[in-house]
Amino acid sequence: MASIFTKIIRGDIPSYKVAESEAYYAFLDISPLTKGHTLVVPKKEIDQLFDLDDETLAGMIVFARKVANALKKTVDCLRVGVIVAGLEVPHAHMHLVPMQTEGQLSFSNPRVDMSSEEFAELAARIAANME
Repeated sequence: MASIFTKIIRGDIPSYKVAESEAYYAFLDISPLTKGHTLVVPKKEIDQLFDLDDETLAGMIVFARKVANALKKTVDCLRVGVIVAGLEVPHAHMHLVPMQTEGQLSFSNPRVDMSSEEFAELAARIAANME
């Protein structure tokens, strides 16, 4: 059975896409730790990040860097943090989290509340800053 991320990649479930390549997909987390919190996933459905083959893993890091650079141009932050967690979805993924402090990287923090219009506008601005 396809993971929720595979369904998002296929377009079966809507998302706020910020970037896509032949092998990777990036979209806004709908329960963000901070404004701009983005998920980066390989299109290949593999459960854990470190189970990816070397080429896919290396390519994912390069793709994530491009997304992080676009986030820095779009969202006020000191840096973009990276979290590799994810027991909830059996599909390798990284969280890119624009941050001012390391404390913002905790999943126990309250989530940022955004309207669908705010998500769509932010996704479009990030996408416009992709190189």
